[in-house]
Amino acid sequence: MEKVLIDENGDYGLDYTNAVWASDKMHQDYHNAKVQLSDADFLIENHAFVMIVEYKNANTEKAMKKRWKTKPFNPMEDKKFASTVRKFYDSRHYLALLGKKKPVRYIYVVEVPNGDVVMRKRLRERMKTQLPFALQDNLNTGIKLIDKVDVMSINEWNADREYGKYPFIKLEQKKREEKENSVNL
Repeated sequence: MEKVLIDENGDYGLDYTNAVWASDKMHQDYHNAKVQLSDADFLIENHAFVMIVEYKNANTEKAMKKRWKTKPFNPMEDKKFASTVRKFYDSRHYLALLGKKKPVRYIYVVEVPNGDVVMRKRLRERMKTQLPFALQDNLNTGIKLIDKVDVMSINEWNADREYGKYPFIKLEQKKREEKENSVNL
């Protein structure tokens, strides 16, 4: 049976059928506890590491309709960037409380108009300066809060050897495929 975590707008799902564990409950758990922490969208655990996945898609139909009344989403804008970085730190607490001890990767899956490989690389390099990589190296205790950060598009995620095992699926497409499969049975 396929297992899918659905993004907050209901446009895409993340298939976690092959995961050891996965969750999209962090937001609700933080809300229920009345804590003012920011949460990433998805958590996925495989045999080797845990992924904190933040997902932002400004290329959906809903997002495009809102563009006339709001300025376009820019992940490099200071306030948006700071929010994305904070989500790593605030999500890390959650993993600790769940007893997750595997190495942690923070992956930002971002789709924006005119977004390209160069923009995502610049964003990843900027994120590296704000995430605890230098602190880990400076303290030199062998303890790591983060092992890797990636910034990628949905297509890059789906094509990736490791992350693609948990593909993003456009839900309208998924519903059509399910309908076609039920007709063929």
